[in-house]
Amino acid sequence: MIKYKNKEIYEVTIASTLSQYKGSHIDNDIVLFDDLAKIPFPDRTRRMQCMMAALCLNGRATYRLDTIEHTVERNDVIIITNGMVVDNCSFSEDFSGIGFIISPNFFSDIAKDVHEISSLFLFARSNPVSTLSMKEADTFCDYYKMLKSKIDCVGHHFRRDVARMTIATMIYDLGNTIYQIMNRDNRKKNRAETIFTDFIALIEKNFRTERRVSWYGRQLCITPKYLSECIKQVSQRTPNEWIDNYVVMELRVQIKNSRKSIKQIAMDMNFPSQSFMGKYFKEHVGMSPTEYRRS
Repeated sequence: MIKYKNKEIYEVTIASTLSQYKGSHIDNDIVLFDDLAKIPFPDRTRRMQCMMAALCLNGRATYRLDTIEHTVERNDVIIITNGMVVDNCSFSEDFSGIGFIISPNFFSDIAKDVHEISSLFLFARSNPVSTLSMKEADTFCDYYKMLKSKIDCVGHHFRRDVARMTIATMIYDLGNTIYQIMNRDNRKKNRAETIFTDFIALIEKNFRTERRVSWYGRQLCITPKYLSECIKQVSQRTPNEWIDNYVVMELRVQIKNSRKSIKQIAMDMNFPSQSFMGKYFKEHVGMSPTEYRRS
């Protein structure tokens, strides 16, 4: 629990959700909800320390997101990103829906595989409710069923990776709808949103060789302090967190799926030494590169 403007705001995490709801899940990475109406929504204001995507199948719901009221009806897709504050939830008696929440780290793993993720991220923050066509809603349901079947297969050695790629594919498949809506939206990005989009594009091209916030600031012709303020304002995460997520994901992929030596990977990723990369990797993953390769 944290204090915010003299009010108590309770944090919603994967762990706190699993303490009250035992749905299909993978560790503290993702939880699925087969019926949103049966979730014990708390009656307090709460800050999301995870990301949520859901689809209304029937009925009506209202909620307040960052002090703005939203209404959800059949075939509306709901996206709530990390750091947003939710309260005043209410549901009609016939309300039903499906959805899932994912941890920030798991979302970062997914984001690594999705091009133009910054545009989708910004869209979700400014358009938390969007209406799908019947066909698009059916597609969402099909992906949800597929995701659930893979997550419930607890003996699958690559269960986490399959879930990650299923969600990434789902984002791509439904992305056309999002881009159509974006093209109809004449609202211009503010300065912070533009900087965030350009920053993510720079990371995607340069994270293998550049990890200094100051370098990214110079490319964008702004100070590191101002860059940090803008990225934090838009995404609730620091520039270093975004950079580290891209780097760590790439290291995981190379260590686990290539025959390169740890030393060669360190050189390819522009670390000063194998030892330095080992310490960096263990700090973020909790085990050494060698231990991770053997796991």
